[in-house]
Order: sequence, then C-alpha cells, then structure tokens
Amino acid sequence: MLIAVDSFKGSLTSIECSEAIKEGIQAVSKNAEILSVPLADGGEGTVEALVHSTRGIFVEKEVTGPLGAKVHATYGILGTGHTAVIEVAAACGLPLVPEGERNPSITTTYGVGELILDAINRGCRDFVIGLGGSATNDAGVGMLQALGFSFQNKQQKEIGCGGGELTKIRTINTSRAHPALRECTFKVACDVNNPLHGLNGAAYIFGPQKGATSEMIKSLDQGLMHFAELVSSVLIKNIQQIEGAGAAGGLGAAFAGFLNGQLLSGIDLILNTLGMEAKIESVNIVITGEGKLDGQTSLGKAPLGVARLAAKRGIPVIALAGGVTKQASTLNELGITSYFSIVNEPMSLGEAMDPKVAYDNLKMTTAQLFRLIFAMKK
Repeated sequence: MLIAVDSFKGSLTSIECSEAIKEGIQAVSKNAEILSVPLADGGEGTVEALVHSTRGIFVEKEVTGPLGAKVHATYGILGTGHTAVIEVAAACGLPLVPEGERNPSITTTYGVGELILDAINRGCRDFVIGLGGSATNDAGVGMLQALGFSFQNKQQKEIGCGGGELTKIRTINTSRAHPALRECTFKVACDVNNPLHGLNGAAYIFGPQKGATSEMIKSLDQGLMHFAELVSSVLIKNIQQIEGAGAAGGLGAAFAGFLNGQLLSGIDLILNTLGMEAKIESVNIVITGEGKLDGQTSLGKAPLGVARLAAKRGIPVIALAGGVTKQASTLNELGITSYFSIVNEPMSLGEAMDPKVAYDNLKMTTAQLFRLIFAMKK
C-alpha cells in the first residue's frame, strides 16, 4: 500500500497524516507492506515532504527578510546532494510581516537570492522552487540583486528595495551575475497563470492581500509594466506574456526571464521529483488526501495528481479528508475510487482541526476502512 497524503493545513503535517494512516492500517493487519511518501503541491510543506522522502537534509540560513531585517529561513537539499528545494515564503513570506506593516512597495525578495547562493556554495546546481505566499511585489528584483544582477537608476546607483523602486530602473546589468548560475536549472512550482502586470497581473490580483491600497496597486502595476518594457528592450525577452509571470509578486517573471526557469504545475513537479510513477507501479492500493476535498482539488491539487498516476495502472485510490464538499464528486471521474471524511460526529471546526483529534480521527477512519477491505478479501 502506498500512502501519499498532503498536509491537513493548520492541523497535521503530511508526515503526521502518513503516520496516522499507517497506524490505522497496522491496527488491522500487522503484515501489510506500507510505503509512505509525504506529499505537497509546491506550496507550504514542499521542503519537508521532499527532504523526508529523499532522505535529504535541512539547512537553516540567516537571510534578509521582506522588511530588510534578518530572519532565519530553512531550505532543503535532497538526498542526491545536488538538488536544493526552496519555498520562497521562507525568506519573503507574508507571515514574516506583521499585519500593520504589510506594504509591497518596500518588501523585498532579496533573501530568496541569498538562499540560492548558499545552496550554490554547497554544490547544488539543480533547484526546485515553490512559489506562493510572498509578501512582495518587486518582480523578483531583490532576489536577482542578491545573485549579482544590477538595476540602476538615472544617477547610475543601485535601486533600493521593494516594488516602489521598479519605476526608477534605467539600466540592467547582467554581467556580474554569479557565474555558477549558467550551470543551474530552476524548476518552479507555479499554479497560477497571471501575467506580470495589468488588471489580471501581480499587483491587482495579489496586492490587496499583501497590504496594498488601491492607489498603491496602480503605482505597483506601473512599476511592473516599466520593468517588463525595459527587460523587453534590453534583454529582448517578453516576460509579460509568460504564463505565471505574476506569481509571487513577479518572482515567476524573474525565474523565467533571468534564470531560464521552467514554470511548471506544482503537483506534477513534486511527483516527478519524488519519482512517484515508479513507486506506484508495484502497489495494490493508494491512500491519498488533504484537509479538504472540494472543487479546487479537481484543478490540480496533490490528491488528484496521485490519483491520475494510479488510474493509469488501474490501481484503486482512497482519499481521506477533514471535510468533503458536494463538488468533490467530480473526483470519482478523475481517478479517485472513493473518498471519505474523517469527521465522524458533530464538532466545531476548531475541534476537528485540533491536531490530536484529527490524528485520532484519521487513524480510526483508516482502520475501519481496512477492516472492510481485508474482510472482503477473505
């Protein structure tokens, strides 16, 4: 049996979910062969899932946070020793900025570049990047500055930090970028297709949740447009039209336009990195799930990615979740054999998300399901 479950966000990590399910199966059959592969979809929990699954290591590094103060950020190096996995939110995430201080005109992605440099210095040349959850709107310029790229104003001085500085850029110099970047590959988990600027761009769509006012959004969007036009004329690259360029405040554009990064479906990237297709070949049943199964799950979340691989081989898939909506019914047509909520009695959301309650419910539901499965096999 293969357990490949995403985290129950705000309640249990992917590893904790896997352990609860494993205990539930073992309560029914001590002889069951169980393979656990912690899962993520490119967002929160990606580093933990990939490091654990590949027996890699965690690296903690002090870097520049979104407001310029130093923060401690963690990234991973996979078991191979040459691939680093970085969640950009670890260095420039929204939780790192107090609610009253959120201002994408001044927040920077510089710390992301510092994490990349640290990994390069440790011998990594391949990168898996998880976008999402950033507090920034600087088009990744801060990250690029940390990597040696230069963006100067009309006084030929380096611009400052934040999306508010983008309109000041007059020249772009790539000659001092870290030479090892030529040897590096960047695979970027990106599940949005927003362009860099415009009404569907980074500032208008994601700016409000980062603390931007309506006036600030207009100014930020002008900065992104100016930056895109300058990159087009200097580097002959149209970063505006790259699908996902607007992700993480424009970090998508920076990775694709300056670092030749590939913007990929989050779950597909994670499953490929884990070698999930090979792992799934020899199993009889797959258990997947996440905190809530709904219409969003069918749009490319982790459980669906696992189910599609299993469906290719006719392997049944059970999905477990804290909550299940009516929209989840479409999942039966997409590879999930059956799905179940682990909440078995009336309780508040707070009670259901209590880690101990969720763990026990997940374990109990699994045990009951497998009692039925094993009984039918006799």
